[in-house]
Amino acid sequence: MIRALHRWPGIVALAFVTVLTLSGAVLSVFPAAERLAAPQADAGLSVVELATRIQSAYPGVEQIRRAPSGRITAYWFDQGAPGAAVIDPATGQGITSADPNPVERWFTNLHRSLFLGDSGRIAMAAGAAAMLMLSFSGAALIARRAGGWRRWFAPLRGPLTGRLHVEIARMAFLGLVLSSGTALWMTASTFDLLPAGAAKPSFPATVSGETGVALAEMAMLNDIPVADLRELSFPYPGDRTDVFTLKTDRGSGYLDQGTGALLAWTDLSAWERVSETIYMLHTGQGAAVLGLVLGLMALAVPAMGATGVLIWLAGRRGRPGIRGNQPADRAETILLVGSEGGTTWGFAATLHGALTKAGRSVHAAPMSAFAPDRYVRAQRIIVLAATYGAGDAPASARGFLERLATLDRAPAAPLVVLGFGDRSFPAYCAFARDVAAAAEAKGWPELMPFDTIDRQSPQDFARWGRALGEALGIPLELSHQPVLPKTETLTLVSRRDYGAEVQAPTAILRFALPRATLWPRLAGTGFARFDAGDLIGVLPEGSPVPRLYSLASARRDGFIEIVVKKHPGGLCSGRLTALEPGDTVAAFLRRNPDFQPGRGRAPLILIGAGTGIGPLAGFVRGNARRRPIHLFFGMRHPDSDFLYGEEMPGWQADGRLSGLATAVSRGAQPHYVQDALRAEAALVARLIRDGARVMVCGGRDMAAGVADALAEILAPAGLTPAVLKTQGRYVEDVY
Repeated sequence: MIRALHRWPGIVALAFVTVLTLSGAVLSVFPAAERLAAPQADAGLSVVELATRIQSAYPGVEQIRRAPSGRITAYWFDQGAPGAAVIDPATGQGITSADPNPVERWFTNLHRSLFLGDSGRIAMAAGAAAMLMLSFSGAALIARRAGGWRRWFAPLRGPLTGRLHVEIARMAFLGLVLSSGTALWMTASTFDLLPAGAAKPSFPATVSGETGVALAEMAMLNDIPVADLRELSFPYPGDRTDVFTLKTDRGSGYLDQGTGALLAWTDLSAWERVSETIYMLHTGQGAAVLGLVLGLMALAVPAMGATGVLIWLAGRRGRPGIRGNQPADRAETILLVGSEGGTTWGFAATLHGALTKAGRSVHAAPMSAFAPDRYVRAQRIIVLAATYGAGDAPASARGFLERLATLDRAPAAPLVVLGFGDRSFPAYCAFARDVAAAAEAKGWPELMPFDTIDRQSPQDFARWGRALGEALGIPLELSHQPVLPKTETLTLVSRRDYGAEVQAPTAILRFALPRATLWPRLAGTGFARFDAGDLIGVLPEGSPVPRLYSLASARRDGFIEIVVKKHPGGLCSGRLTALEPGDTVAAFLRRNPDFQPGRGRAPLILIGAGTGIGPLAGFVRGNARRRPIHLFFGMRHPDSDFLYGEEMPGWQADGRLSGLATAVSRGAQPHYVQDALRAEAALVARLIRDGARVMVCGGRDMAAGVADALAEILAPAGLTPAVLKTQGRYVEDVY
């Protein structure tokens, strides 16, 4: 619900809010410029001294005004002709024209009303209201993503666009709330929607009838410093009933033009002070530095608008278009999807279409949008959940288990959980199993037993669909056709071969960057933007399931590089390792934001064996800032499969790699990467105590051995790999 409140007002009001904030940012510069350009009165200068100097220069002076910036302007008549000038308070002489800045006036009219009068003011007020809603809903989403309000500034993980969006929002939140809230106040005041709080003194019923008092004899003006002055209006010449009108920061009153006596006075009311403070906060008049800060924060809105649109488009690309998707509060079947790369959404679309064809109303949504209070007509809830990594929640399911745990009771609609995974992995459908177990513990009624789909098998899905149809009392045939990702053609430019001597043929394959057009560059899609640790997918012939390989390069390196080991009978690895320079392969890019080194200067401990060195080498190659990196690498034999062995000395020499420890498993004394960790236990423990982040890449058996070794090393410090994982300091890319 919060996400929808944030997304749709943002998209609909983006144009208005952008105009509002950009024009506001421009206007924020003028108070500061005026403050710098205007001559400032001396601290001890009184209103009498200033008025006397101006009156000597301009005998027909009619009014003196002091702006919040300190600029003093005088208005006069000279032989019937009006005049005005900005005054130097030291001399009382005019130094420049008092005419309004035409550029400022143009932007003011644009900012306030789009040059459309009252209708434009209403439109811009709606834009300010949208910005206020976006600020609060965005803050709630940031707190949810960070793990609570106390972790508001917690380090972020994920795609660059999403991180930029949140980082900008975190810095600009208070400024945007202040700007939009004060804008709504001022609009309400313009349309007289707020109570009138101004208190004015009553015009005196009687005056002395005399004229010509000398300014120097007006005691009150002597006591008021220029810094407190707002306006001094002189009586109309020849009118004995007129008076001096004085306005200051404390209040306003009338002075007799014959005696100089104070005839009436009223202090500023509390309401007036509040209104003036809000005006100052919004315009920067009287607080130029604050105005510049708010103007700078306003520039965050177009940036957040652009990144927000890119995030929205990426989300739409990550799931297929589902026709006839019903609102959650009107659907009989709720279909929740947990997907990392988007393939599970394809199965969800097939199921949605079949149920809709059978006359059922269906609402499909990511598991992260789980909102039981909206499922008022739901008769069943179906969860299709993939597993990420070693049993973690996929991207579109994050927060589901936490939200389920906070419910007072489970939903009444019975549940079906279907897991998607690969049986060759030990964590096969682990997240889906966790969902089923948590639902059972919560007392959630079950419509069908937990089931799984291996390697995205259409046959398994069809079998499960027939069982679901029997449970619903309807015939249900699920004929799923996998939707293949859009691929690009990669051309091999070089290869380096290893491992022949140990019967483990392995190659480092380097491909040329495909040409990216303007839109992919702006949106960061395809191979227009990628980092080491991201994945490329290659679809073997005769298989609907792509094989994924970790990237050993980033876009800035100017090439695409992977490390591939040839597996006996492997369709994809056999094809890739047979490529020669000039050959091509069709591939697609998949982000892997959870396996990135992150920012900052905290040390990195990189642990890998065999082809797991690929992304780790990419991290070292990209370490231009010389962050401390310690690499632990396991190989069979240094003469056969010391991958990137040629580059390691150079990386150490230029500071990209701080330490290297190798383990050889085919030597006289077999030595594995976990043994290398134990040999450097003191160093590893010290680095982790200093905040190091541990990254493990390679086979699952190696990863399990590494976790055991680290558990031993960290036990004296009261730490475990599990604790480091919860802190985001231990990540794995295991296959």
